[in-house]
Amino acid sequence: MLAKGRKVAGRAEMMAANYAFGPLEDDIIIKHRLLTRTTTTRGEPPLKKLQKKFTAFALEVEKEADNYGDCERLAKAFLQELITFEIPLLKSKAVIDANVREKENFNDLKDEINGQILQAQAEIEDLKRQLEESKKERQHKEECESIRKLVAMQPPRSETQKVITELEKEIAMLGTENTASSRTLELRKKQFALLLHVVDELQNTIEEEQRSLVEESRNAVDDHNKSGVEDATGVPEAMAVD
Repeated sequence: MLAKGRKVAGRAEMMAANYAFGPLEDDIIIKHRLLTRTTTTRGEPPLKKLQKKFTAFALEVEKEADNYGDCERLAKAFLQELITFEIPLLKSKAVIDANVREKENFNDLKDEINGQILQAQAEIEDLKRQLEESKKERQHKEECESIRKLVAMQPPRSETQKVITELEKEIAMLGTENTASSRTLELRKKQFALLLHVVDELQNTIEEEQRSLVEESRNAVDDHNKSGVEDATGVPEAMAVD
């Protein structure tokens, strides 16, 4: 494992040694190549070559000598170099247009995907709401089923109504009996009160009679005593008279 790690590290060092520029320098070089239409670091840049061709043609034209052939030759060379320089530009333009179209397609696709995402989110929310409603409906159905089972366990309504009617009759009979009992109780209360009153009257009469008897007994004793005294005093008088 250590040997393999050393080999990987050695390869990384070799690859780093092969690259003479860093990432920032690479960006600058790529930007310069795009601007100057240079594909490699070797050779003269196309823009500079085009400038040289144009400069040579302009200098040749400014000469007053009879140099139409040279001017024509330099003009052809300049046009050829211009065409050569223009071809990559056209390719770049085509690539840019393709990239722009691709970007527009990507933006359209992005908008479509975003719309689909929003629609999917709305559908998810709708499905969540439907799920909650389904849960509530299922709960209500389960409650109704439980109530139905309880109702099914109860006797039929006719029997229940019959029992209720009988209970109502019993309640009416008990009410009647209660009324009769209440009336009887009131009558017994009145009779008992009357009986107590009669007893009180009898007791008072008996007491009065007892008091009268006592008074009569006392009077009789007093009379007897008086008559005895009179008899005791009256006999000698009669004897004396006799």
